[in-house]
Amino acid sequence: MIFIVAAFLLLGLLVGTAAHIPVPATLAAAAAIGTWLLIFAVRERKHHRQGS
Repeated sequence: MIFIVAAFLLLGLLVGTAAHIPVPATLAAAAAIGTWLLIFAVRERKHHRQGS
Protein backbone atom coordinates (compact mmCIF):
# COMPACT_ATOMS: atom_id res chain seq x y z
CA MET A 1 0.00 0.00 0.00
CA ILE A 2 2.83 2.39 0.84
CA PHE A 3 4.41 1.59 -2.54
CA ILE A 4 1.20 2.65 -4.31
CA VAL A 5 1.03 5.89 -2.34
CA ALA A 6 4.68 6.63 -3.14
CA ALA A 7 4.12 5.84 -6.82
CA PHE A 8 1.12 8.20 -7.00
CA LEU A 9 3.06 10.91 -5.19
CA LEU A 10 5.96 10.59 -7.62
CA LEU A 11 3.61 10.51 -10.61
CA GLY A 12 1.83 13.63 -9.39
CA LEU A 13 5.15 15.37 -8.91
CA LEU A 14 6.35 14.48 -12.40
CA VAL A 15 3.08 15.32 -14.16
CA GLY A 16 2.80 18.56 -12.19
CA THR A 17 6.32 19.52 -13.23
CA ALA A 18 5.66 18.63 -16.86
CA ALA A 19 2.61 20.89 -16.86
CA HIS A 20 4.72 23.91 -15.86
CA ILE A 21 7.77 23.61 -18.11
CA PRO A 22 7.89 24.04 -21.88
CA VAL A 23 7.16 21.03 -24.11
CA PRO A 24 10.71 20.84 -25.58
CA ALA A 25 12.18 20.72 -22.07
CA THR A 26 9.70 18.00 -21.10
CA LEU A 27 10.58 15.96 -24.18
CA ALA A 28 14.31 16.41 -23.59
CA ALA A 29 13.96 15.25 -19.98
CA ALA A 30 11.82 12.30 -21.07
CA ALA A 31 14.42 11.31 -23.68
CA ALA A 32 17.23 11.56 -21.14
CA ILE A 33 15.35 9.44 -18.60
CA GLY A 34 14.36 6.91 -21.25
CA THR A 35 17.96 6.60 -22.45
CA TRP A 36 19.20 6.15 -18.90
CA LEU A 37 16.61 3.44 -18.25
CA LEU A 38 17.48 1.66 -21.50
CA ILE A 39 21.19 1.67 -20.68
CA PHE A 40 20.45 0.45 -17.16
CA ALA A 41 18.26 -2.38 -18.47
CA VAL A 42 20.89 -3.50 -20.99
CA ARG A 43 23.63 -3.47 -18.35
CA GLU A 44 21.50 -5.41 -15.87
CA ARG A 45 20.53 -7.99 -18.48
CA LYS A 46 24.17 -8.39 -19.49
CA HIS A 47 25.23 -8.70 -15.85
CA HIS A 48 22.63 -11.36 -15.06
CA ARG A 49 23.47 -13.38 -18.17
CA GLN A 50 27.18 -13.34 -17.35
CA GLY A 51 26.65 -14.19 -13.68
CA SER A 52 24.54 -17.30 -14.37
